[in-house]
Amino acid sequence: MKKIFNWTNIRLFLILGIVLSLFSFTSNRNKSRKLKKSTVIFMGDNALFLKRETVNKLLIENNRNASSIEKDKLDLNKLENALDSNDMIEKSNVFVSVDGVLKAVVKQKTPIARVFDDNGSFYIGYEGSKMPLSDNFTARVPLVSGRINENNREKLANLFRIIYDDDFLKKNIIAIQIMPNGSLKMLNRDFNYQIDFGSVINVEGKFKNYKAFFQKAILDSSLYNYKKIDLRFTQQVVCTK
Repeated sequence: MKKIFNWTNIRLFLILGIVLSLFSFTSNRNKSRKLKKSTVIFMGDNALFLKRETVNKLLIENNRNASSIEKDKLDLNKLENALDSNDMIEKSNVFVSVDGVLKAVVKQKTPIARVFDDNGSFYIGYEGSKMPLSDNFTARVPLVSGRINENNREKLANLFRIIYDDDFLKKNIIAIQIMPNGSLKMLNRDFNYQIDFGSVINVEGKFKNYKAFFQKAILDSSLYNYKKIDLRFTQQVVCTK
């Protein structure tokens, strides 16, 4: 029984050694293999503001063809950081599939407003950061004029998000002017009146009042008669003909 037990242990050690050797050989061989290709996958249904070719150039080091890169030479974290540093990309995930394809899953930033100021024109992304214009597609978002700075950036970004997330406001508010004193004036898509929004406080309450007023006034066509809709007061909407 003792000899059988010993031979059993020896066979187990031999089998384990063979398995480890094969694993090590396969692992090293897999690392030394070259990639087959690279591919870019965009998340969501948004229009492509960024060209696939641009992402692919960032993905492939030194703009080489993917088939010339060995797996063990890849630094996936470095590639993700390179993609995430692009002003149009919110987040990326880079990995190599089991069949040797370098893949990048990319989430674009979502533009919620287009700003015109002394420095040119740019988008404000959903997270509040700047986003450059795209040659591929123009977003249908409110046009914003005036100065955005560190003092008002966060509050304005929140206002833009509220408009973007609300189907009614997203359809109707087409322009926002930031006045020198910080108050806002807005334009409606289908009517000629100006909305005097006031300062960026009680934003949700003001929009709630405006939507309630609009739904009531649209029934009797009185919206065509107004030149200004004043939302500065908390409990009421003041209209000027």
